[in-house]
Amino acid sequence: MRITLLLIALAMSSPAAGGELKAGAFAMDISPESYPVSINGGMRDRMAKGAHDPLMARCLVLEDGTTTLVVAVCDSCMIPRDIFDAAKKLASRATGIPTSHMMTSATHTHEGVTVTGVFQSDPEPAYREHLTKKLAEGIETAWKRRQPAQIAWGSGHDPSQLFNRRWFTQPSVVNEDPFGKTTDAVKMNPGFDLKRLKEPSGPIDPEVGIISLQTKEGKPLALFANYSLHYVGDAPANMLSGDYYGVFAERMAAALGGEAPAFMAVMSNATSGNINNVDYGAGKPRERKEGALAQSTAVALSVVDAIKKVLPDLKYSSDITLAAVETEIELGVRLPSKDDVQKAEERLAKLGPPGQYADVKDVYARETVLLAKYPPTVKVLLQAFQIGDMALASSPCETFCETGLAIKAASPFKPTFVVELANGYNGYLPTPEHHAWGGYETWRARSSYLAADAEPKIRATLLQLLDQLHAAKASAAK
Repeated sequence: MRITLLLIALAMSSPAAGGELKAGAFAMDISPESYPVSINGGMRDRMAKGAHDPLMARCLVLEDGTTTLVVAVCDSCMIPRDIFDAAKKLASRATGIPTSHMMTSATHTHEGVTVTGVFQSDPEPAYREHLTKKLAEGIETAWKRRQPAQIAWGSGHDPSQLFNRRWFTQPSVVNEDPFGKTTDAVKMNPGFDLKRLKEPSGPIDPEVGIISLQTKEGKPLALFANYSLHYVGDAPANMLSGDYYGVFAERMAAALGGEAPAFMAVMSNATSGNINNVDYGAGKPRERKEGALAQSTAVALSVVDAIKKVLPDLKYSSDITLAAVETEIELGVRLPSKDDVQKAEERLAKLGPPGQYADVKDVYARETVLLAKYPPTVKVLLQAFQIGDMALASSPCETFCETGLAIKAASPFKPTFVVELANGYNGYLPTPEHHAWGGYETWRARSSYLAADAEPKIRATLLQLLDQLHAAKASAAK
C-alpha cells in the first residue's frame, strides 16, 4: 500500500512561546431563506415546506497565542468539499486563520437541505451559496467572540442508544442487491424476525467525547461532544430539523445553565456509518417516544446525562498547545463497467423523470449512469488537530465504528476523537471485510463509490498525521 503524504500545514506552539488560551463560540442559523427545498437523506426526494427547528452551523475557535484552530459542525446530511473549501477561504480572508486549521463537518441529520446529489435528491443551488456564506460568517463571528478561557476534556460512556445496524443473516436467507446478485451475507436494518438473523456484523463505540470550555471565571463557554450515532430521524414529515444533534445542543446548554450566545453546545458525528438507534436483537420494536423529536430528545438527554457524570472530574487549564496537520491522498473509484452502464441506461429509458422511483433497482440504475461520469481516482482531505494532550482526526466519509475504534486505540493521543463527514463527502467507508460481506453500505453508488482499499489507506494516513503531531509535541517539550 503506497500512501504519499503532502504536509500542508503543521503549526506548533509551546506554552512558553504562546500565550493564554482564548476561545470563541457561535451558533449561526443556516436555515434556508425560502421554501420549498429538497431534503437529503432518503432514496426518494422529499420537499421541505419549512423548518421544525432551525438548522445551525456551530462554530468553535481556539487560540493559544501562536496557533488558531476552528471546529465547525453544520446541521446537514452531507456537504461536499467545494462548499467547505469556499467557506473556509471566505473565513480565512476575514480572520487570517489558515484554511488548513479549519475542521468543518456535517452532522448527518436526514432532515437537512440537499447540497450534494445523492440518490434522487439534487442540490439546491441557492442554498449552496447561502450555506457557504453563513458558515463563513459563523466562523468569523466565533473568532470575534474569543476571550480568555480554560479547557478540559474527557470521555463519557453511553451504550444505551447505540446498535449495530448491519446483521449477518441465516444461510437460508437470500439477500438480493439492486444489481440482481444474491451474495450479500449482511443486511442493513434487517427487521425483527430473529429466525432470519444470526448476529450483528460489528461492534458499537459507546464513548462520548467531551471538550469543555469555560471562561477564566469558570462560567460555561462551550461544550463540544462526539458520539457514534448515525441519526434518529423523527422530525415531522416535510420539515427540516437538526435531529438529535440540535436537541442535544439545547439540552446540554440547559443542563449547564448556559444561554446563547454566551454559551454553545455542539454534537459532532463520530464514526457511525453502521450504527443506529434501533435494537433489532430485541425481536420486536422497542418503545420509542411518540411525537416530533421525542425520540431525539430521549437520545439527547441520555447523552447529556453521560456527560454530566464526567464533568465534575475534569481538570481545566489555560496552558495548552494547539497544532494542526492536513494532507490529501488519492483513492480509487469503483466505476461501473460499460455493460453495467448499458443495462442501466436501457432500464432508465423505460422510466419517467427521477425523483420518486420506488424500485431500488431503478434508483441504482440511475446511480450507475451518474457514477460512470466520475474520474477513476479522487483526492480526499484528511486532518488531525492537537489540543493539549488530546487530538481530533477527520474523515470525509460515513465511517464505520470499527475504523474509529482502531484509530483511537492506535493513536498516541489519549483521548482521540474522530469526526466523520468532515471537510467533504466521499460516501460510505466500509472496511475491506465489510465490502466482502456486502450490504447497503457497500452497494456501488454516489453514496458508496470509493475502492475497497480506501478504509485502510484513510486509517493509516490519519494515524501517520497523529504520530507526526505527537512527535512534534515531544520534540517541543525537550
